[in-house]
Amino acid sequence: MIERTLHKKLKELAGPFPVVFVTGPRQSGKTTLCRYTFPDYRYLSLEDLQTREEAMEDPRGFLAGLEGASGIILDEVQRTPDLFSYLQGFVDDKRSGPVILTGSQHFLLTDKISQTLAGRAAVLELLPFSLAELQRRESRSPDEWSMMSEHPGADVEMRLDDLLFSGMFPPIHDRKPEPADWLNSYLRTYVERDIQTMGGVGDLDAFTRFLGLCAGRTGQLINASSLGGDAGLSHVTVKKWLSILRAGYVIDILRPHHENFSKRLVKTPKFYFTDTGLLCRLLGLRKAEDLHLHPLRGAIFENFVVSELRKTFLHHGEQPPLFFWRDSNGREVDIIIDLGSRRIPVEIKAGQTISRSFFKGLQNYMQLSGASEGILVYGGDRSYLRSGYQVRSWTACS
Repeated sequence: MIERTLHKKLKELAGPFPVVFVTGPRQSGKTTLCRYTFPDYRYLSLEDLQTREEAMEDPRGFLAGLEGASGIILDEVQRTPDLFSYLQGFVDDKRSGPVILTGSQHFLLTDKISQTLAGRAAVLELLPFSLAELQRRESRSPDEWSMMSEHPGADVEMRLDDLLFSGMFPPIHDRKPEPADWLNSYLRTYVERDIQTMGGVGDLDAFTRFLGLCAGRTGQLINASSLGGDAGLSHVTVKKWLSILRAGYVIDILRPHHENFSKRLVKTPKFYFTDTGLLCRLLGLRKAEDLHLHPLRGAIFENFVVSELRKTFLHHGEQPPLFFWRDSNGREVDIIIDLGSRRIPVEIKAGQTISRSFFKGLQNYMQLSGASEGILVYGGDRSYLRSGYQVRSWTACS
């Protein structure tokens, strides 16, 4: 079993908080993580029909049956959202040890938690494997990420294109199915099951086409009118469906950095997919070799690095302070990491050969902002310093 970085934070929070909610995409390893971290806790899955019916029909009686447990894991709690109202009294009366909840619909569930368990629950997010986890090494902490260092055994068995194509979902790397087959099944389950439970989508075929159009725009500024025109949807529907994709951990939003150097900054957010394997399937790629000359290979690689950076923060229990920077003159930097005391610009290039032009965005931003460090993550295998910039291999981006 591959140990997850979030394991330490989960163990640390259970106890100080009577409830810990672990959320993330379906099949990201939430159940495995919780059961591995707390092997003695009583485990109940609300995916099980009988268990779910008991929790829905008699929530007080359901919870009474759990009294005295050293701890409880309630899996897939999005199936019984009304249970949250009864959990408050249960944990306030300390009728068991810590309660660990898992679920795969982020905003719907965290809204419920904020209403019923405010001050009682910690929220953690688990995404698919990080590169560090696949390499079976300790992930850099957020504070360490910008430091120039190499980890022993940083080589990964897969080639970059294989990794981009397969994605990082644990079942693909644990059970070794054909990535395309597993991802096709995942997408069908997501569209045919999860989307219907979230509501707001009447035409599943139109939604599937919309997903494919979103894939072709990964890393771009969100233009609801343009996307709606191509999909035959109103901009209101586009915004609603993007929110559904985000709630289900299919995409995430990257907002522009707010610091004003020129008063003419772009204010529209971008979106990226949570996993490049899903992205490649939606783009219709059939094998890893298709990536070699694909026109969106650079965008897919950028998506990969953005996802790895998000995991660096989320898997240490922190919200990612990640932004992009772009002004009206077209000057831009792919990522700004805002650590409060300093801001680190990060440029992302898929090429294996470094060109002087790769540093242009970093140079512009550092001159305007006064930032003292800049990092280029690229598709090559060697990390080194060049002209005052860190050049970092993709193998060391988490």
